[in-house]
Amino acid sequence: MTKKERYAAVVAYFEKAMPVAETELHYASDFQLLVAVILSAQCTDKRVNLVTPALFEAYPTPQAMAAATEEDILGYIHSVSYPNSKARHLLATAQQLSERFDGQVPGTLEELTSLPGVGRKTANVVMSVAFGQARMAVDTHVFRVSHRMGLVGAAAKTPLAVELELVKHLPEEVIPRAHHWLILHGRYVCTALKPHCLECGLQRTCVYFNKKS
Repeated sequence: MTKKERYAAVVAYFEKAMPVAETELHYASDFQLLVAVILSAQCTDKRVNLVTPALFEAYPTPQAMAAATEEDILGYIHSVSYPNSKARHLLATAQQLSERFDGQVPGTLEELTSLPGVGRKTANVVMSVAFGQARMAVDTHVFRVSHRMGLVGAAAKTPLAVELELVKHLPEEVIPRAHHWLILHGRYVCTALKPHCLECGLQRTCVYFNKKS
């Protein structure tokens, strides 16, 4: 199977099996999405969704959060991973959104990554989910699944290399959904330690499965 055929087969499968693919983070505005994605770094979406309702009720806007203290924010997010640094980043980001962007979440990679705690992956998620841009955020699930399926080769050793390879070969119009396809597939089917290969509908196209068989 050629790479072109493999990509076509994977897209066709997910188009049918997962026509609606969205983030599992809960949010009601671009700002809340940004906050949730910052909190989700090395933390589960389930945990983030447990802490954000009270956080968002207290600080629904950048301006409201900018008026808080790190200690105030920490009180709401202490159960997530790295809460101290995330509280610091959230406060600084809220302040910068208020001061530099009139309280609006910017939509470019350069602007987003200028915010504290926002790296390329976080920026790609926001640009994809909030603004519908063809951006591919590569987390551990996307990295693992892309290699196992054979969508990327062994030479793609970094998240950026995987991102560029996926964007190169995926149709632009499916990239925002493909990000979620691969994350959700990695979260529930192609799991890290014991992938559920016998339950997977991509056996025929999967390099990992066919090598193992």
